[in-house]
Amino acid sequence: MSQHINELFDKDGNLIGALLTAEAWTAVRDQVMTALGVSETPTVQEKPEPLSDWEELIKYWDFPYPVDMDVACDNCGNETADWSKDDPRRFRLTSANLAGLVSFKCMNCQAKVAKKHFKDKIATECTPYQEEKITSKEGLY
Repeated sequence: MSQHINELFDKDGNLIGALLTAEAWTAVRDQVMTALGVSETPTVQEKPEPLSDWEELIKYWDFPYPVDMDVACDNCGNETADWSKDDPRRFRLTSANLAGLVSFKCMNCQAKVAKKHFKDKIATECTPYQEEKITSKEGLY
């Protein structure tokens, strides 16, 4: 074969793929992407809210204060007394864990609101949404 292409075979000798050099890939990338119908900008599907993680935190709640359901965005002023009862949601649960860290996405401005539950207090942080991402720090699966 060519010095630019290495064919990959399984243990039975069946062709399973090909490895291209950077030079070869640069030459054929556009044609391959078009032929396979692959879009340049991947469509990101939003994951479902991790409500089971939230329910597990509530189940093992051992803080000296009651469960708090209020969320407020310092970025745009959006707020709710109970995020779980809003229809449509003003804030979307993005993560929750037993350590007491609960994160939300503001549906108005896309900011991240993190609530850190400590033994004696709740600390809230609001991080504005950034349109421009550092792509080297993004994980694609």
